Amino acid sequence: MSTVKVARDFMRRKLVTLSADTEVLAGVARLLRDNISGASVIDDHGQYLGVFSEKCSMNAMTEVVEVADACGLYSGATREFMKSELFTLTPDIGVFEAIDQVLKRRISGAPVVDENQKYLGIFSEKTAMRVLVSAVYDQLPGTNVGSYMNVDRNRIIGDEDTLVQVAHKFQQTPYRRLPVLHHGRLAGQVSRRDVIRAEHGVAVEARKLGLRSGSDERLQVATRVRMVGEWMDKNALTIEPETDLLTVAMAFLNSPYRRLPVVDHGKLMGQISRRDLLEAAAEILRPKPKKHHAEALYLSPLVDSAPPSLS
Repeated sequence: MSTVKVARDFMRRKLVTLSADTEVLAGVARLLRDNISGASVIDDHGQYLGVFSEKCSMNAMTEVVEVADACGLYSGATREFMKSELFTLTPDIGVFEAIDQVLKRRISGAPVVDENQKYLGIFSEKTAMRVLVSAVYDQLPGTNVGSYMNVDRNRIIGDEDTLVQVAHKFQQTPYRRLPVLHHGRLAGQVSRRDVIRAEHGVAVEARKLGLRSGSDERLQVATRVRMVGEWMDKNALTIEPETDLLTVAMAFLNSPYRRLPVVDHGKLMGQISRRDLLEAAAEILRPKPKKHHAEALYLSPLVDSAPPSLS
């Protein structure tokens, strides 16, 4: 590898941003509408202030959902907001093929199942990063998904679990998706975004009830207006435009973050997600197509056989 890529080479410059005085439910709605997992918070001059992430969104809304649930507002069970049509991997598929599939389908990971749909583990973006970093810098050979999948049983949930229970599970673990099992077999999957969408719906209804005269005082307190600035992650990890690809990869591997704001002298310049890093690393590993250059053809009248260039 002759030239090592740096952050400015593969960062995204067109970003969705929020201001600190954006109302929380409006900020969450923006993340859902734009189908993004977080947004940098900036001031009027483009100065970076922090990140409002999926986890921030969940922290801001889960209390509202808990109170709403206690006040009799139904929040639903897992089976009502899980995804049941999933792309899955088998343990014997090659890791590089799995990474290409994850990137091509624009998903952040996939459950690994056997031929009977028995759940075995998860192959995630973070796992994929470890594979690619090893391949790029250590020249380690690839192997199959079964050797790399995450098998932590603490991430498993059931189809009867409540929205509050699933939200708490996400708050207590670093995972972005939780497999839903029914009698040991994969029944579906719930992502943070699924929970946030469900929580947002409950929070909007709870606010309507909280504004009514004579409503439960607990609901009135829980649904009071709050701003993104109160919930954003002010200490989120950032990188500089000249940070090299390996350092970016290690920052992702050693932290729970899915995106890293690129900041130069306090000003937001761009952002790199795990996917951006994976695509940049995968591009290095993909074999380059051979270039066929036109060659001058000299025909001699003194020989009958074709020249070497045509044989």
